[in-house]
Amino acid sequence: MALTVEDRLAITDLINRHGHLTDSGDLGALDELFVPDVIYDVTDLGGQVLAGLTAVREAARALGEANPVAHHVTNVVITEMADGRVHARSKGLGVKSDGTTGSVTYQDTVVRSDDGWRISHRTVRARRVPLTP
Repeated sequence: MALTVEDRLAITDLINRHGHLTDSGDLGALDELFVPDVIYDVTDLGGQVLAGLTAVREAARALGEANPVAHHVTNVVITEMADGRVHARSKGLGVKSDGTTGSVTYQDTVVRSDDGWRISHRTVRARRVPLTP
C-alpha cells in the first residue's frame, strides 16, 4: 500500500516532535513517538542498545545535565518498505549547555499502530568525519 501525503506528514511530524518532548523533559509522553518495546541504539554515542520505553526514559534521566539542551532534526527522508514498515532517515543537531554542538544521523523504522505511526527501532550514528560513505 502506497504512503499517502498524510502518512508522510504524520511520520515527519512524529520525528520532529522527538526534540520538543525530550528538550522539555516530557519523557512520559515518549509513548506518543515510540512503540512500548522500541529498540533505541545509542552505542555510537557511548551508550547502549536500549530495549523498551522504560530503558529509554531511564537512560535520559541518568544523563541528567549531560543531555543536550536542544535537539534539532532536519532532512527527513521517508522510504516505504515492502512489508508496510517505513524507513526514515534524518539528520540531527544537538546543542549542549556549554554551546558545543554535534551532528548525528537518525535511522528509524516506523510502523503503523492503533495509535498512529510510531518508531519501533532507532539507531543514532554520530557524524565525526566529513564525507564518509
